[in-house]
Amino acid sequence: MKKLEIGAPEMGLLSRMLRKVEFFTPLTIGQLERVLPSVMLYSYDKGETVFSQGQKGDAFYIVYQGGVEIRLRKWLVLTKRIATLRAGDFLGEIALISDEPRTATVVCAEPTLLFTLIAEDFKFVLNENPAAAAEMKHIAARRKFAASHQASS
Repeated sequence: MKKLEIGAPEMGLLSRMLRKVEFFTPLTIGQLERVLPSVMLYSYDKGETVFSQGQKGDAFYIVYQGGVEIRLRKWLVLTKRIATLRAGDFLGEIALISDEPRTATVVCAEPTLLFTLIAEDFKFVLNENPAAAAEMKHIAARRKFAASHQASS
């Protein structure tokens, strides 16, 4: 993993991407603009693990370039790929609203760039808008429910 600089083109794209992410729709444009400076950009190599199942959830990610595989550990060493995410897809939203452990492992399927928002940097936005926080919790719960049912099939 390597931290990269975010230039004006990436910041513009990130702004447009965040507006399309269902999880952020409860936020006003002004609130989204306060989130943008906290977002970082990281480069990962193919096969590199972004995070592992069971780790503390502490960040939210948007795939900028490349792709990641979502893998679920079924037994001690057996893993099952449950999804592949590409540019514009997001993951880790539950980490923004709770301290729950990661429900899956994420591994880069190819060289990948991820926009990353650390949960602690996001909490001030939630504190300013309880209604948006409640809606985000609802969206995260729905996604978590869908993911758990997908994993069991």
